Amino acid sequence: MSKQSPSALSDLRVLDLTDLKGALCAKLFGDMGADVIKIEPPEGDATRAIGPFLDNHPHRDRSLLFWFYNTSKRGITLDLHKPEDRDRFKTLATKADVIVESFAPGTLAALGLGYDTLKQLNPRLILTSITPFGQTGPYRDYKSSDTVAEALGGMIYTNGFPDGTPLRALGLQAYHSASFFAAIGTMSALWARDTIGEGQWVDVSIQEAAAAAVEHVAPFYHQGLGAPTRQGSLHWSRYFRVARCKDGYIMHCSLGDWTSLIEWVKSDDKAQDLADPRWEDQFHRREHAEHLFDVLDDWAQDYRVADLMEGAQLRRIPYAMVRPPEALVDDPQLRARGFFSEITHPELGRGVPYPGGPFFFTVTPWRIARRPPLLGEHNGEVLRRKEGGPER
Repeated sequence: MSKQSPSALSDLRVLDLTDLKGALCAKLFGDMGADVIKIEPPEGDATRAIGPFLDNHPHRDRSLLFWFYNTSKRGITLDLHKPEDRDRFKTLATKADVIVESFAPGTLAALGLGYDTLKQLNPRLILTSITPFGQTGPYRDYKSSDTVAEALGGMIYTNGFPDGTPLRALGLQAYHSASFFAAIGTMSALWARDTIGEGQWVDVSIQEAAAAAVEHVAPFYHQGLGAPTRQGSLHWSRYFRVARCKDGYIMHCSLGDWTSLIEWVKSDDKAQDLADPRWEDQFHRREHAEHLFDVLDDWAQDYRVADLMEGAQLRRIPYAMVRPPEALVDDPQLRARGFFSEITHPELGRGVPYPGGPFFFTVTPWRIARRPPLLGEHNGEVLRRKEGGPER
C-alpha cells in the first residue's frame, strides 16, 4: 500500500468550539490536514438536531447538515461549566495551535477561558472568535442570525426585483463569508507567529464579513454612482441576465465575441435593432441592458438549454446553463476532476458522497480524512493523558 502524502496543514492542531456560525472555518482546516478536534456539550452540537437526516431517519448521528460541516474532525464532549472539564480543555489548549470559537462575546472569559488566560497557558496560541458583530461596538451583544447579518451587512438590500421588497440570499451566505475570512485571518496569524514568536486574538464580525462580500456596493458608492438598486437576475455589472429556454434557464452574457453572438441571432431572424453598429460598444450595451436582454430573451425561448450553451461556447461567448443543485452530482466537469468524494461510514456499512474542495495541490493534497464524528466518539483517545498531553 502506498503511503499517503502529507496534507498542507498536517502539522497543526485546531480546537473547534464553533456552532453553525463558524463550523465551516474549522472544516476548511480539517480537510486541509489539520488535526481538528470538535468539542461539543454532552448533549451534542445543536446542528445535530437539524435536518435533513439520512434516509429521513432523525438521529443525532444522521444529520446531513452536521455531516457537511464536520468532515475530517475528531469529536469529544466537554461540559465547560464543570471545573474538571475546563481543566481538560486547558490541557488541550496547551498543545493546540488554534482555537476557533463562536460563543457570544464574553462567554469564554466568564468561564475562566478568555484570551488572557489561554495566552498564559500557551503564548503561541491563535484564538479566532467568530461572532455576529465582533467583540466591540454598540451591537456587540445584539442577538443575530445569518439572515440578520445579511440584512445589517447590506447583502439583502441589493437582492430582489426593482418593484419588490429585498430578498434573502439562498443558504448561509453571511456565515460562510465569515468562515472564509476567519480561515484567512487565522492563517495570517499563524504566518505572523513564525515572525513575531507569539500568537494573537483574531476577532471576526459576521456583519463585517457580509458587508465585505457585497463586492460591488463600495466601489459604486465611492465613485459617486450611488447605491446599487435591486435589478432581479440582471447582474450588477449589467452584462449578464437569466433567460428562459424551452427546457430550463440560461445565463445570457453580452461580453465576449459580440459579433459572433449577433450574427447567430441574425441568422435566426431575431436580432431586431441589435444589428445596429451602436451595439458594438460594450458601454452602450451596458447602458441599455434591459432592452438588449429583452431581445435576446425572445431569441433564447426557442432553444434547448444545452444547445444554446454549446453554441455560445463554440463562439467564445461565456453563456452558462442555470443548473439545479441536483444536476451537479452528474456534472461531467466536476466528475472529471473528482470533486465529489465518497466517504465510508463504517457504522452504516456504506459510503456517502461529499462535496470536495475547489482546489488541487500537486504535493500536499486536500482530502476528507474521516467522516464526521459520532457524538463523543473520540473522548478516549483525545482526553487520555500521554507524556503530559492529549493523544493525537
